[in-house]
Amino acid sequence: MNLNKAIIVGRLTADPELRTTPSGTHVVSFSVATNRNWTDKDGSRKEETEFHNIVVWGRQADIVNQFSRKGSTILIEGRLQTRSWEGKDGQNRRTTEIVAERIQLGARPQSQRDGSTEQKEPREKNEATTEKKDKMPVIDLDSDEIKPEDLPF
Repeated sequence: MNLNKAIIVGRLTADPELRTTPSGTHVVSFSVATNRNWTDKDGSRKEETEFHNIVVWGRQADIVNQFSRKGSTILIEGRLQTRSWEGKDGQNRRTTEIVAERIQLGARPQSQRDGSTEQKEPREKNEATTEKKDKMPVIDLDSDEIKPEDLPF
C-alpha cells in the first residue's frame, strides 16, 4: 500500500500568485510557514520554522486568491510532488511542493475584513439582537411536562 499525504496548518508568507494555463485553468502558488516549538534538554525554549511551497488548482485557486493574503492562516491537505526543470543557466533544478487537494481558510485578520489596518472597537449590542433575546421562550425544567410550544426550535 502506498500513501502520499501532507497536512499542514500555517501562515502565508506572501500574497498568493494567480496564473492561468493556456487551457484557461487557474493555478495559484504561495508559500506557507509552519513553526515547531520545543524545550531542549537544558530547559531552554527553541523554535524552528519550515517553509512549504503550495500549488492549488481550479476553483480552490480562485478562492485562495480572493480570500487569502500574507499572514492569513490556512490548512492544506494534499500530496507531495517533486518537479524538475532546466534553469536559464542550463543547470537542472528540482523543487518539492504540496499540491493541495483540500483547503480550509482560517480566520482573517481584522485588517483584511474591513480593508483598514486599524483595529476597530468591538461593536455595541444591536437593539434587534437584544430584542430577539427578550422574546426567547423560557423552559421550566422543574415542571413534569415539557410542551412542544416551549421548545425554541
